[in-house]
Amino acid sequence: MRIAIEAQRIFRKDKHGMDFVILETLKELQKRKDGNEYYVFVAPGEDWCLEESENLHIIELRCPTYPLWEQIALPQAVRKLKADLLHCTSNTAPLWCPVPLVLTLHDIIYLEPRQHRSPSFYQEMGWHYRRLIVPRILKKARNIITVSQFECTRIREALQLPKEVIKAVYNGYSAYFTMQETPDESIVQYIPHPDFLFFLGNTDPKKNAARTLKAYALYLKASQTKRPLLIADLKEEYIDQLLQQEGITGIKEHLYYPGYIGNKDLATLYNAAFAFLYPSLRESFGIPILEAMACGTPVVTGNVSAMPEVAGKGAILVDPQEPQKIADALLRLENDATLYQQQVNYSLERVKLFSWKHTAEEYVKIYHCIHQ
Repeated sequence: MRIAIEAQRIFRKDKHGMDFVILETLKELQKRKDGNEYYVFVAPGEDWCLEESENLHIIELRCPTYPLWEQIALPQAVRKLKADLLHCTSNTAPLWCPVPLVLTLHDIIYLEPRQHRSPSFYQEMGWHYRRLIVPRILKKARNIITVSQFECTRIREALQLPKEVIKAVYNGYSAYFTMQETPDESIVQYIPHPDFLFFLGNTDPKKNAARTLKAYALYLKASQTKRPLLIADLKEEYIDQLLQQEGITGIKEHLYYPGYIGNKDLATLYNAAFAFLYPSLRESFGIPILEAMACGTPVVTGNVSAMPEVAGKGAILVDPQEPQKIADALLRLENDATLYQQQVNYSLERVKLFSWKHTAEEYVKIYHCIHQ
């Protein structure tokens, strides 16, 4: 088969969840000897993180905006290629497609009611674009892939899709997320000492940054150790705004906020951290849960949406709406060495259920069902 795969953003420098999902899956597809040829369509970018091989070819498309890239340049290039199918991997796809379409729909958060506008113009425009495009392409997609059973049920019920059209395929985690005997000293560029608390958030309201900071303030009041909090992917101005909003400006001296952290450095930081905080309000999967677990780091995560499905019943699951519950979980880990070690052991076993190799295998099964 000649399989066209949209991976528009994988060469951008600051990658996020969907970028890593398809990048790591492409690396696994590249290892296969299945007779398929994979043609990956990308936009120009600084980080050339994937090399061509005998069975994988990279086609760079230049276009001034994402909608033009997806709606005009991509379908024209696919038609010229004479591909057997097109797999669009990041929630949207061309309204007109010359070949059978597979769509990865990571979530439908943008189709659900929201309390306020997105904090950045880019996020706001993306929200409107997805709301416009997604309902129109779902009926045209031959198969829809999503990333958890929770999201599969949510999408099927909300959009009234036939059961056979949509399938959950779990994400994996990268091999360099592994337990290190001695964390690399490079962490000092982010935080001057190890054994900190780690929160990976952004300005998306679902990441629950305000309540996480409130929980940390409650933790500081009760803790004798008072571990500092490293916050990834949030700028100081936004953090200051949240601290003012919650009336907890006094905790700022305990915070470190280097901004965006590259994926390779994340592995070292997970290893150096005492615990990882991921109390989101809504996740379709939650790859950072697996990344931290693979490094043997206890995770405090939400008891809603797909997080229990990924973290498993043995994880520390809390109500993300309740800062006190988040703080109490941190204090239990801090004060109970047996519980802490149990969570380390549990984490290392849990992640064995997930891999990018399995993700790639499931994708190929779907491709072949379409081609039969």
